[in-house]
Amino acid sequence: MPTFVYEARDATGQLRKDTIEAANLRAATQRLQEQRMTVIQIKAKAAGAGADGLAGLLSRMKKVDEQALTVFSRQFATMINAGLAMVRCLDILSEQTEDKKLRETLIQVRRDVEGGSTLSNSLAKHPTVFSMLYISMVKAGEMGGVLDEVLERLAGFMEKDFALKKKVKSALTYPVVILLMASGIVFFLVTYILPTFVALFEGMSLALPLPTQILIAVTKGARNPAVMIPLVILMCVGGFMVGQYIKTPAGRKQYDMMKLNIPVFGLLNRKVAISRFCRTLGTLLSSGVPIMQALEIVGRASGNEIIAMTVTKVRESIREGESIASPLGASGMFPPMVTQMVAVGEETGNLDAMLSKIADFYDTEVEYMLASLTSMLEPIMIVGMGGIVGFIVISVFLPLYQLIGNIGG
Repeated sequence: MPTFVYEARDATGQLRKDTIEAANLRAATQRLQEQRMTVIQIKAKAAGAGADGLAGLLSRMKKVDEQALTVFSRQFATMINAGLAMVRCLDILSEQTEDKKLRETLIQVRRDVEGGSTLSNSLAKHPTVFSMLYISMVKAGEMGGVLDEVLERLAGFMEKDFALKKKVKSALTYPVVILLMASGIVFFLVTYILPTFVALFEGMSLALPLPTQILIAVTKGARNPAVMIPLVILMCVGGFMVGQYIKTPAGRKQYDMMKLNIPVFGLLNRKVAISRFCRTLGTLLSSGVPIMQALEIVGRASGNEIIAMTVTKVRESIREGESIASPLGASGMFPPMVTQMVAVGEETGNLDAMLSKIADFYDTEVEYMLASLTSMLEPIMIVGMGGIVGFIVISVFLPLYQLIGNIGG
């Protein structure tokens, strides 16, 4: 559908410059007039080319900052709860958000709401910004007449989910930075410093020890384009092929299974997945979303094929009149404590609250595990780097000691 750029004044006399989609220029003008706009200028937007086309493409590819979306949700919930009109809330929030893509999205949402569309339908037009979980909860709030309460729950869910992701990233940032710096230092030594010693060793009429021979081979290989270029190409091709395989259903399943079973980090991934599953499902159920629809959303939003398969089995179990806890326990993904608490929640009719308690428990478990993992990784990395540096030192000084011994003899 063509896009038109316009300048118009709204009912309050405020000048607005924006874009609108319509079948033709006349339809665009009529839509603006229906919104009580006085059109000053309107023209078709030129097809994106050159810098504008590239900028538009990059804008579409760019994702909305998760923290900005979380802040928007909390502020939106507060404003709606305070009694402000929805259009006014969207207008205020679109002006104050610093995320450019979110601002453009909110302007379009506000325009759709002004045109008579529901908030959930307006949000559904932007699936790259608002998830299925977000849209479904808003729709449930609209149908139940408790949009403000649902937005409060949604804001709380996003804040806790964002906090959990931030803890995981911040805990792993330090080891990754240290590893990159150490790798850079070793690469600098091998390619710029050690070649001087290699030339010296090759000029000696000595039988070089094995560590020195290995160091010479590595140094020559790192400086030889005939070795490095094919190695880099092989790594790139291998990485591309692995990436393509992971996109297939079988590859995705194997990759997700590996993430859950890898030593040390597998347990962390498992606890994060359980926490997110329980919190997402509990938030949806407490917001009034039907159980079958909630499970479908959880399966899509899990990001893990193993959990998605488990959710599918849960839906089949419910469809046959059975419980949720049984397929969760049979999957091997969820510990007995989780399945027992879910069973109690089903029996007491308080499943949403029980799921929230499980999520809180595993959030704490993840926090403790991250702290211990970080403290464990530091000495391991120090020992590893010490081993590499020690190997280099031994490889350099062994021939020198041998030469000094020959001279002394």
